[in-house]
Amino acid sequence: MGLTRRTLIGSVAAGTALAAVPPRDLMPGGIASAAAASPPGDVVGKITVGYQGWFSCPGDGAPIGGWWHWSRDRFQPPSPANTTIVSWPDMRDYTHGYSTAYPALGNGQPARLFSSYDQQTVDTHFRWMREHGCDTAALQRFNPFGDEGPTRDAMAVKVRSAAERYGRKFYVMYDVTSWTAMQSQLKEDWTTKMSAHTASPAYARQNGRPVVCIWGFGFNDDGRPFAPAPCLDVVRWFKAQGCYVIGGVPTYWRQGINDSRPGFSEVYHAFDMLSPWMVGRTGTLDGLDWFHTNVNVPDLADCAAHGIDYQPCVMPGDLSAGHRRHGDFYWRHLYNMIRLPAQGLYVSMFDEYNEGNQIAKTSETQATTPAGVGIRALDEDGTFCSADYYLRITADGGRMLKGQLALTPVRPTPPVVGTPPPPGGNLAAGRPATASSSQNGPYPPGNAVDGDRGSYWESANGAFPQWWQVDLGGNQPVTRLVLALPAGWERRTQTLSVQGSTDGTTFGTLAGSAGRVFDPATGNQVTITLPGTATRYVRVHVTGNTGWPAGQLAQVELYAG
Repeated sequence: MGLTRRTLIGSVAAGTALAAVPPRDLMPGGIASAAAASPPGDVVGKITVGYQGWFSCPGDGAPIGGWWHWSRDRFQPPSPANTTIVSWPDMRDYTHGYSTAYPALGNGQPARLFSSYDQQTVDTHFRWMREHGCDTAALQRFNPFGDEGPTRDAMAVKVRSAAERYGRKFYVMYDVTSWTAMQSQLKEDWTTKMSAHTASPAYARQNGRPVVCIWGFGFNDDGRPFAPAPCLDVVRWFKAQGCYVIGGVPTYWRQGINDSRPGFSEVYHAFDMLSPWMVGRTGTLDGLDWFHTNVNVPDLADCAAHGIDYQPCVMPGDLSAGHRRHGDFYWRHLYNMIRLPAQGLYVSMFDEYNEGNQIAKTSETQATTPAGVGIRALDEDGTFCSADYYLRITADGGRMLKGQLALTPVRPTPPVVGTPPPPGGNLAAGRPATASSSQNGPYPPGNAVDGDRGSYWESANGAFPQWWQVDLGGNQPVTRLVLALPAGWERRTQTLSVQGSTDGTTFGTLAGSAGRVFDPATGNQVTITLPGTATRYVRVHVTGNTGWPAGQLAQVELYAG
């Protein structure tokens, strides 16, 4: 694929100019006068997330075959010596994982990865978007005229389906990197394939027009050698088709320096909205403040003067480089762009485990990360963060953008909700499990502690009560129990209690019997607070299930205070 925006990084940053500059407050008569050129729509006033959807695994049915974007050599399984990723996904919400050549996780479980080609994966991602206020997904589309084309075509269908199912919007974001014949082929691809998706009620519209983004015009690198004239022709062509056209442009587009070629001003000003790139430009809070004052503020003024909407890029930070500061980096970037005020935000990225700037659920500790390979988990700076932490920050950022949360430089989002787990993470992972009974077939009690939400324990049918039990190996002051079913299952209520024992013989009540609702709208997951009593054996006692005549558990997690 040649040089991509995922490899175009700090060489064009501001360098010594990244000195600390105090944040500028919004002042009456100043930037506040730079009103949006457009009214609220599916991108103006909204949180947009960049969505790759480009991970494939052998056996998933994808036309491209192999370990697409997991491995440098996609025909060999990913391993520490054959990888493209720097972060590890949290796998608990996926019904299926694919075994890799990585070492086992720190908890001893096999190291498995997801495939974007599985519809359940895309559905899970769009459910997370709905749950965390991500309004619109920008589906990345690289040159589809090579061997990637059929897979990317199929991914567009899968994304459309998930967006419709979960009430999200999406649009096509063309990346012209290494796309030699882009001037003619962009038009051909839109006319013959992608424009058909605008018939979907989920396809994003702004000012009544379908949204298209073109990323990469004007970048000063060998992967995008295009002259201004063909780029301008493409922008004007899409606008003539009735599209609202976003430009994914260089950081220094306005000045034509550093990462931007000179002579592209007319191209940039032809777009309806500009979204300058920021990944790799800084990894510090001072750097974000410098860019706010010296780049973003004048960018917004230029856009306002030309009637162009402004959608700056915001980023959670490169986890692999230690930029995140348990959420402070992301929040500062959100705060700085909202106080400009930007007309919309582009989060880079949703699922970019390759660069470590994903907001999708990520491994919390080394217990759920391949052992000894140097991949950082979310607790890399010593602060435990839940797997969904950066999705929750995004949700608060979206509320602040829309005026539902007061503008604040202080991150309101805690790293965890409720009692934080210990550094060791889930105490039940991989521990010995037993049960009163198991349904014939692949439904043993060990399925509930194997880290795979797609496998589950099911008791003998038609006979209550039933119980499931785990041995923690020693007494632990357990304070929180998380129970889950496969993410795609329909809503059901299981009536259950929780019991504990230090010897496996005499059990006391840790949580009384109650109907626990497993709802796919909230992840098919239930959290139960426990008293912190020293306990070795934890038993879930089930007396009823409205969805099936048996006890059912796909994932059991236990945490100590």
